[in-house]
Amino acid sequence: MRLELLLLKLLLLLLLELLLLELLLLLLLELLLLELLLLELLLLLLLLLELLLLELLLLELLLLICKQWVLRLLVLLVLVLLPLLLKRQQQMLLGLLLVLMLLLLLLQHLKLQLLLRSSA
Repeated sequence: MRLELLLLKLLLLLLLELLLLELLLLLLLELLLLELLLLELLLLLLLLLELLLLELLLLELLLLICKQWVLRLLVLLVLVLLPLLLKRQQQMLLGLLLVLMLLLLLLQHLKLQLLLRSSA
């Protein structure tokens, strides 16, 4: 009878140990799930940062395009208004200046095209 009690106690202790091991495994699984959730959160943050960077690049591209339009408007103003106010020699110098400005616009256009191709 005593032996049976001892065996029963031993069996209960083994069951208790098994339950504790199972609980430990469940806790480890919970930790792994939390780690996976943290990794997912980090990935989402990285995606958000990437979207913000893309948005900044698009805004910079828009700014380049707007700067180009402002330069075009300035050239048009120079083409229309200044020749009315200038003498012949000054008009020739203005023509040279306009050619240089048009070359500058062409260079900016080419730079913009290269930026578009490199980002694609």
